[in-house]
Amino acid sequence: MSQCSTLQRSECPALQRPGALGGGERRGGEGRGRERGGGGRRQLRPGGGGPGCSPPQRWGRWQPAAGAASAARGDPVLPRCARPLRRALLSWRSQDGGPGLHPGQAGDQLLLQREERQGAGAGRRPAARRLPRRLTPLPSEAKNCLIDKHIVFLGDSRIRQLFYSFIKIINPQIKEEGNKHGNIPFEDKSASVKVDFLWYPEVNGSMRQRIKSWTEGSVAKPHIIVAGAATWSIKIHNGSNEALAQYKINITSIAPLLEKLAKSSDVYWILQDPVYEDLLSESRKMITNEKIDAYNEAAVRILNSSSRNSKAKVKVFSVSKLIAQETIMKSSDGLHLPESSRDTNAMILMNVYCNKIMKPIDGSCCQPQPPLTLIQKLAFCFFTLSIIGYFVISLIHRNNYRKNKSCTDLEIGEEKKPTISTPNVSTLEMLLHCFCKLGLIMTYFYLCDRANLFMKENKFYTHSSFFIPIIYILVLGVFYTENTKETKVLNREQTDEWKGWMQLVILIYHISGASTFLPVYMHIRVLVAAYLFQTGYGHFSYFWIKGDFGVYRVCQVLFRLNFLVVVLCIVMDRPYQFYYFVPLVTVWFMIIYATLAMWPQIVQKKANGNCLWHFGLLLKLICLLACIYFLSYSQGAFEKVFSFWPLSKCFELNGNVYEWWFRWKLDRYVVFHGMLFAFIYLALQKHQMISEGKGDPLFSSRVSNVLLFISIVSFLTYSIWASSCKNKAECNELHPSVSVVQILAFILIRNIPGYVRSVYSSFFAWFGKISLELFICQYHIWLAADTKGILVLIPGYPMFNVIVSTFIFVCVAHEISQITNDLAQIVVPKDNSTLLKRLLCIAGFFSGLLFFSAMQEQSRH
Repeated sequence: MSQCSTLQRSECPALQRPGALGGGERRGGEGRGRERGGGGRRQLRPGGGGPGCSPPQRWGRWQPAAGAASAARGDPVLPRCARPLRRALLSWRSQDGGPGLHPGQAGDQLLLQREERQGAGAGRRPAARRLPRRLTPLPSEAKNCLIDKHIVFLGDSRIRQLFYSFIKIINPQIKEEGNKHGNIPFEDKSASVKVDFLWYPEVNGSMRQRIKSWTEGSVAKPHIIVAGAATWSIKIHNGSNEALAQYKINITSIAPLLEKLAKSSDVYWILQDPVYEDLLSESRKMITNEKIDAYNEAAVRILNSSSRNSKAKVKVFSVSKLIAQETIMKSSDGLHLPESSRDTNAMILMNVYCNKIMKPIDGSCCQPQPPLTLIQKLAFCFFTLSIIGYFVISLIHRNNYRKNKSCTDLEIGEEKKPTISTPNVSTLEMLLHCFCKLGLIMTYFYLCDRANLFMKENKFYTHSSFFIPIIYILVLGVFYTENTKETKVLNREQTDEWKGWMQLVILIYHISGASTFLPVYMHIRVLVAAYLFQTGYGHFSYFWIKGDFGVYRVCQVLFRLNFLVVVLCIVMDRPYQFYYFVPLVTVWFMIIYATLAMWPQIVQKKANGNCLWHFGLLLKLICLLACIYFLSYSQGAFEKVFSFWPLSKCFELNGNVYEWWFRWKLDRYVVFHGMLFAFIYLALQKHQMISEGKGDPLFSSRVSNVLLFISIVSFLTYSIWASSCKNKAECNELHPSVSVVQILAFILIRNIPGYVRSVYSSFFAWFGKISLELFICQYHIWLAADTKGILVLIPGYPMFNVIVSTFIFVCVAHEISQITNDLAQIVVPKDNSTLLKRLLCIAGFFSGLLFFSAMQEQSRH
């Protein structure tokens, strides 16, 4: 597929952004933007802007920053500094001979995309693009990519400029020193990287001899060759046509050699940048843009000749020419590019080469589709057989039904309907039906986020893109208010409602890229903590009231939590820890179970108002709190717990458990808070110290009013503190201890007034019932590139695309929830002996999975 990349700022402040070759901040999202403009249109300005360089809208038509001609034609109007990129990138061919590239959007960054020309009609955005690669690589990342590599820049003074910009990415301290008309070596011994500039200002016999020496093996050939020259030939021969004819002959003679090198090395031919003729000295006046275009045309035609081996084509690098068309007027001499433009060219070159090696997730446009793993192939075969098996069994059942269909008793005129299917057959049919639907759904997942079939686009945060949808869904939720079946604190309808609106807010947070806005990030962290609070509250309440510590209950919960994630790990080739929230709630469920199930088992029936038993339970909770505190401040001990095999397979990410430790530590106390709240609430309820009648306040009027006032003040105080956060690391450090303040405040505000406790939103409650599926499915079929981008099903129509993809996403999540519930009844039976057999089968399945996973790792190494 086509190579593509991202352009950073050249001479356009609006295109500048901090970033990294590895995808930017580890946990922070994209750079912060701010919004300006009016009349319903938005322009994104990532921390700066310049005259005539306004970035385009996030949704809708491009802003006409300069010139109306393009708008009249129905073409997208790019920012002034980016517009020429559209033309020249079309001529930059990729290694596989695919279509050229052109920019699609300039906001925080300029996106190079594949675009269907017909998708750029008037009044709508250009066709969607594949998620681009972020520029501005770090020196350490550049070294990791280029380790043990030898790179050669071959050409004139312009190539020398590109050489210096390139090595400054590896070592920013380097200075432009050395013979300007001679060879310049560079070596970074820490990474064994060698970069050489060889002075060959003309395409002639000397250049051909140097290239030929690499093909013959007399000299070690470089891994990357960057070549280009023409302006010296124009200058020396005074722009004569004979010089151009000789240039064509010389290019033709070296083209086969370059293509031979391209079979094992990356070869780039740099097209000549335009000049700013008004600034050229008298000795360079013969170097005109007309002559440069003629030389470029000759190079492109010869190097891209279809008569040669297309599998080893030289990559014609036209981006430099493209940028120069807008920035050459800032040149000091009219011939050489400004430093910022040269740096951009070097970073594009680094991205084009390194994306296929480093394989960053936000460089999906520039990478080949990953091959199917052995486990993925086995999963595909399994789902295929399930689909075939389901249709075969359905066909057999239909035939049996027709043979035994109801017959009419002619004497009394009644119908007799015999039963024909056995429980075993119906169970098998249900099982295959579930796997049949799941197989089709997983195919959709794979096509959306692994198969390079659909486009992906970047997120660009603005306040309106986050807060307007939030207001809309909150208003919508109010219109679906109904009375609850029961009026207890945190009853089932209320907790479903709570999960539902929180999940919708989190979804909007993710698709809008709001993680870059720290106050929003801190409030979303409270919502995640609230989910875990409900985990502690719900499971503690169940075990305390029911006293059911049986294996069936444990298996049911574990299956419902983990089924979808396990399937996605297999189909999408992702580690279990990638879907971090599911491991988090799974581990906390097991901790709650172990705490309450271990001797002595203390439940409500046994305690029966006995203070001694209550004290024993509190002692258990204190011991749990001490263990949490110890593990949170002892990373070594935490890693020892989760680093031994096979647990390490579940909790490692990128070869270590640091990410798991960070996630666990971030909300380490909130589950304990949920358990403690449940204990206190159930104790008050047992002693009839609260009133839960319909319309009754929870406490006496005075106490209720005081608690309500304290809760509102606490809620607002936390919000003010979160809004004033300046440093994410410092706020994350305080979050585990203070998040419970806003959670408890919300619970009291929601439950103390009887009339508020007696109603709920059925709209939010419906989403709450599938909140786990929504959270997991968004990774691949609503967002894309593992949440780094946005899935584009309908290019060119952003709003319509969001509506369609959201509808499909919600339907799929609901269907998966139904499949999980149906399979839970089959896979986890209530009969203990049957359940034991199923557990042995599941253990065998995971053993096989570990075996094939080990085989995959060996084959990769």
